[in-house]
Amino acid sequence: MILLRSLAMALTLFSRLPMPTLDWQRGNMRYALAALPLVGVFLALLLRGWLWLCTVADIGPLLLAAGLTLLPVALSGGIHLDGFCDTADALASRAEPERKRAILKDPHVGAFAVIAIAAYLLLYFALATELVSEHASGSASMSRLIWLLGCAAIISRALAALASLTFPSVKGGGLLDTLQGASGKLAVVIGILWLLAALCVAAILSWQAALALAAVAVVVIVYVRVMALRQFGGMSGDLAGFLIQLMEITSLAALLIVGKVV
Repeated sequence: MILLRSLAMALTLFSRLPMPTLDWQRGNMRYALAALPLVGVFLALLLRGWLWLCTVADIGPLLLAAGLTLLPVALSGGIHLDGFCDTADALASRAEPERKRAILKDPHVGAFAVIAIAAYLLLYFALATELVSEHASGSASMSRLIWLLGCAAIISRALAALASLTFPSVKGGGLLDTLQGASGKLAVVIGILWLLAALCVAAILSWQAALALAAVAVVVIVYVRVMALRQFGGMSGDLAGFLIQLMEITSLAALLIVGKVV
């Protein structure tokens, strides 16, 4: 029951999927971070469903790419993109770590956050358009590509979970502190298993793509750790969201490069 309640808590916190209301008890949050990659599984299914709809309705590559861009935001409710915006705003301030942490908590949207989200969505849409324009929507290669994007979604959330569980957190980290305190060593093991499982599935689909996703994951996790410690003094929920968004867009770029080179 604890595992099921943790799964429901994770889906409540990190997605817009309808879930039963749960009390904010320590037991209900024990595996919430470890279950974060489960949202990536639902996203993979959602993206595959969108591809099916585009194939049946003969929808062109631009609208297909728009769906690939916006469906992750719709499923998450924008929670990770919000963290990306707050982090971009704080980094652009070039202030001291204490001031950057205050910017993360500020509910107001800064100019740099608006610039960052506009640039991010534009670049993501451009990469997605370039990627899908090379494949027919109903082809086997397009289907494989969508599943690889699903693997990237799982990997990004597994990395965020592992970073949240193992990196030092900022003082007064809010929700992340609560979830981190409720989790145990088993949650870390589960996060690693999610990561390995997603990479294995990606390798079955394309070993070149799997290597590219693994390389991107290493670069992103190292960068976020160094950046979090130097710029903010530790990990926070906003930085976890920043990690997910960074991993997803760099994974998309990596898959595009692999598709053009292989």
